[in-house]
Amino acid sequence: MTRQLRLNAFLMSTGHHEASWRLPESDPRSNTDVQHFVELARTAERGLMDSVFFADSPALFGEVGRRPAGALEPTVLLTAMAMATTRIGLIATASTSYNDPFNLARRFATLDHVSGGRAGWNIVTTATLDAARNFGLDELPAHADRYRRADEFVDVAVKLWDSWEDDAVVADKESGVWGDAELVHPIHHTGTHFRVAGPLNLPRSPQGRPVLVQAGSSEDGRDFAARHAEAIFTAQQTLADAQLFYADIKARARAFGRDADQLLVLPGIVPAIGSTEAEARALEEELDRLIQPEYARRQLARTLRVAPERLALDGQLPDDLPDEDSIEGAKSRYTLIVTLARRERLTVRELIGRLGGGRGHRTFSGTPEQVADAIEEWFTTGAADGFNVMPPALPSGLEAFVDHVVPILQARGLFRTAYDGTTLREHYGLDRPTSQYSLTTTQQEIA
Repeated sequence: MTRQLRLNAFLMSTGHHEASWRLPESDPRSNTDVQHFVELARTAERGLMDSVFFADSPALFGEVGRRPAGALEPTVLLTAMAMATTRIGLIATASTSYNDPFNLARRFATLDHVSGGRAGWNIVTTATLDAARNFGLDELPAHADRYRRADEFVDVAVKLWDSWEDDAVVADKESGVWGDAELVHPIHHTGTHFRVAGPLNLPRSPQGRPVLVQAGSSEDGRDFAARHAEAIFTAQQTLADAQLFYADIKARARAFGRDADQLLVLPGIVPAIGSTEAEARALEEELDRLIQPEYARRQLARTLRVAPERLALDGQLPDDLPDEDSIEGAKSRYTLIVTLARRERLTVRELIGRLGGGRGHRTFSGTPEQVADAIEEWFTTGAADGFNVMPPALPSGLEAFVDHVVPILQARGLFRTAYDGTTLREHYGLDRPTSQYSLTTTQQEIA
């Protein structure tokens, strides 16, 4: 079968550009408008995209004065979107640092049941002190500690999803037997962070398990993804960097005994699309012009762990920034931002403009053909299995991608012309896992 692109629609209120809410056509209150997101999901499904994806944080993101702040809880939002769509995958972000495995496993299994097998979990460890303080902690847990907790958390969640075998529900009215208790298994997990008896109080979901997604490119993040993830969302600025990351993560997956084709690498791309290059650049320039530089400078200063007054808008980054090894939160994003600024010798004002569009993800302006060319180049040269498409403005950016870029990718034989399956696993070309507690699985392991 010909290798096919995987395309997610990464949705964020009025769009990924921080100034998109200031465009005349934008609704600055759309961040809490369910119907806004339902229509976006329908647009993505019309474009046959693999999924819609929502980031999330258990803390207020950024400054209220800067852009639409506050977000609906994504698993609840996606449940509403599941009722308004039939095929599109539904991926929500949830933290392993500030949840418990049983409740989270139940929420995602519920979403998988409600949607008919379209759920995915984007696993994050949460790298902000604000979030830690919302959960009674005075300090952010160390980077390595957060990943150790995440590793055990995912292990417990998978055991819970597997605790009901596929055939556990008998539903035999004549015999009066609803379920086979022998096929429902306590998990008896006792570990460093969690003690969970199980089983889950919900039968095995249509996909067996929700698709496991991970977003993080630090050393710990890469090893975590290679062990657990079925898709990894990443931020890469150049083709060469993307190729190196792609080769590295696939090699790590193989080192863990996995089929590397069962781990998809999906970088973010923020496409400003116009019918001409000039029109695309004009959109990009309009958005950048609407950025409030003082808000943006304060946010950049927090990311870089320096005082805002040290970041002169028309000067380059200071030479004496903190060493990467001293950063406990969002290590990979810190490295990406500093590398981008140093490599291209950007002023702080220029860097703010680049980050305003995609927070470190690759931004690109051009015609639909040029956007399709950029996607095809990365896909065919060992840099990506697909992309997280991050429209700078919504709904216009998603509509432009679906109506003008997708048909080009289809004409080139790179993207589907119809959904072949109904589940997110089928869209992604991923295997449906067997319960680790099933007799068949146990016998195969012994053999």
